[in-house]
Amino acid sequence: MHYATLIKNNKDWIDRVWRKLDEKLSRVAVKSRNKIPYTTINGVHDDRSQGEGILMWTNGFWGGLMWQMYIGTKKDCYKQTAEESEKMLDGAFHYTKSLHHDVGFMWHLTSGVNYRLTGNVASKNRNLLAAMSLMSRYNVDGEFIRCWNDDAWNGENVAGWTIIDCMMNIPLLYWASKEIGDARFAKIAMRHADMSMHDHVRADGSVNHIVVHDTEKANVVLDVKKGQGYAENSCWSRGSGWALYGFVLSYIHTKKKEYLETAKKVAEHFIRETEKTNWLPRVDFCQPEEPIYYDSTAGAIAACGLIELAKIVEETESEKFLSAALNILRAMEKNWCDWTDEEDSILQMGSLMYGKDNHMPIIYGDYFFAEAILKLKGTDFLAW
Repeated sequence: MHYATLIKNNKDWIDRVWRKLDEKLSRVAVKSRNKIPYTTINGVHDDRSQGEGILMWTNGFWGGLMWQMYIGTKKDCYKQTAEESEKMLDGAFHYTKSLHHDVGFMWHLTSGVNYRLTGNVASKNRNLLAAMSLMSRYNVDGEFIRCWNDDAWNGENVAGWTIIDCMMNIPLLYWASKEIGDARFAKIAMRHADMSMHDHVRADGSVNHIVVHDTEKANVVLDVKKGQGYAENSCWSRGSGWALYGFVLSYIHTKKKEYLETAKKVAEHFIRETEKTNWLPRVDFCQPEEPIYYDSTAGAIAACGLIELAKIVEETESEKFLSAALNILRAMEKNWCDWTDEEDSILQMGSLMYGKDNHMPIIYGDYFFAEAILKLKGTDFLAW
C-alpha cells in the first residue's frame, strides 16, 4: 500500500486527534505560560524553571511542543508560550560547567526552531552557543561525545561514558555546520554516530544504553552498563526509540547509507517487540512478565522515527514502518491519552526507567506524540 493511501485511510482519526490536541493545548499553553514543566502533580504542570532546575535535560520539550502546535495551527497563543519558554532557558547558561550533552534537546527544539521559522538572530546565537557546548564534549582520542559530567553520577568518573540518547542531540551539530559553513561540527556528529552504530546497536537491532569507552584510544569498549533498562544485556525501549529516530535523522542530514540500514534494523526489532504487547511498549523489551512496566514515551519517539523512515525507504518497506507507527499511536491514544480539562498533560504512562517513576506523564511524551501527529498531517518542517 502506498504511503499516501495509508495516510488517506487514517485521515479521519489523524484529524480528530489533531483537533483534540489543539483544543486542549490551546488552553494549557496559556495556563502554563510561565512554567517549564516536566510532569504534572494532581493534574497540574510542575515547573522546572527555577534555580538549578533550569538545567534539566527535558526543559526544551515544552517550548518545542508549543512550536509544533504553532506550525500546525499558526495560533499566537503557542508562539507566545514558546518564546517565553526560550527566554527562561537563558538561565541555564549561567551554569555553564553543568551543561551536558542534552543541549540539543534543550535549545535545538526551542531556539533552533524559532530561528528557522522567524529568523530571530538572538535565537540563532543561543542555538550556536549550545552547539559549541556540545562540540566541546568531543573526546578527540576516543572519538565520541561524552554524555554527563562527574557530578551527574554520584561523583563517579564518567569521562568515557556515552549513551544512546545523544543520537538525538547531534542534529544540532549538523545544523551548525550548515548554518556557519564549518564542516567540523558535522564531522564530529558523524564520528559519534559511527561509534554509536558499532558500540550501542547490537546485531539483532537491540540497543545498549550506556557504553564505557577508553578515553585514550578509539574503538575500545571497556564496559556496558544497564542504565535505565532492566539489565546490562537487555533492551531499554526508549533507548531503542532514540536510536531509531536518531539514525534516521543522521541519514537525512548526511545521506550515509549505513545510518539508514542501522535505523531499519532497530526499527524492525522495535516493531517485533512492541507487537507482542498490542503495540503498547514496555519499559524494557527483556523485562520479566511481572510486574509489567510500560513506557509511552518510547512509543511516541519511535513513531516519529518510523514515520520519517517510511518516507525514505522503498515502497515495499514503507507500509511496514508507517503501519507500525499508526498502530502504536492508535493504541496509545486509545489507552493512554487524557483529553480532559482536569489534567494538563495528555500522554500518560511514561516511565523514567525500569522500576522507578513508572506510569506517569512526562513532557517529552506529549512532545513526540504531537510531533508524530503533525507529521501524519503532512507538515514538511523537521524540527531536528
